[in-house]
Amino acid sequence: MSTSMTREAALRVALAARELPGVRAAGLVTALVERLGLPLTETKLAAVTVGDLREILAGDHADESCVVGVDGDRLKAVVRLLWGEEVAHSELPPLDAYVDGAMPGSIRVACASNGGEQLDGHFGSCERFLIYQVAPDEVRLVALRPTLEADHAEDRNAARAQLIADCQVVYVQSIGGPAAAKVVRAGVHPVKVARPAAARESLLRLQQTLSSPPPWLAKIMGVAAASLERFAACDEE
Repeated sequence: MSTSMTREAALRVALAARELPGVRAAGLVTALVERLGLPLTETKLAAVTVGDLREILAGDHADESCVVGVDGDRLKAVVRLLWGEEVAHSELPPLDAYVDGAMPGSIRVACASNGGEQLDGHFGSCERFLIYQVAPDEVRLVALRPTLEADHAEDRNAARAQLIADCQVVYVQSIGGPAAAKVVRAGVHPVKVARPAAARESLLRLQQTLSSPPPWLAKIMGVAAASLERFAACDEE
């Protein structure tokens, strides 16, 4: 099922789900779609009431006195998030200016993330991918891609792989074998990192190798590997 959500709508739902104990963002999307219909838009989210949310959490026959495990003030705060009132101050980082072709010699890299500009997510469960354009002399954050819609696909891992199919590399905390195979089939090289870190700092080492890439990166970039240059020089002599 495709929810056809915009980035803004996906962000609102993800932030709202964080405030509801035991509720996953994907589950909240399903419940909202069942109640509001497709597509799930900002306009529809802006019309959600506390009563609607109470019924979503407790069932179609809930009333004001029913117990849903969340107090009234928390429900109101969640509704305000769905309306977008608090989203402007969310933890998501701002994008850098970028147009296609603006960074010659660069590659596109996805980072699995759950908060801020952090590389701290697992491929199959991260809330979003941070998309960077990485060149030898600079790094720009060019897109934020929520994974909510992908999680409603029949094959979640394949949908997540397609979400980053325009990237050459994806950095993750972990990724299973079957998921890694789907990522590779999408033309993306998975790289696991040892521990959570600032995304830009994690990309620094990769950035430093772009001018003289190792074989795996050279293949991605379509250039000669640094380790093979001396052999090419010998052949020419």
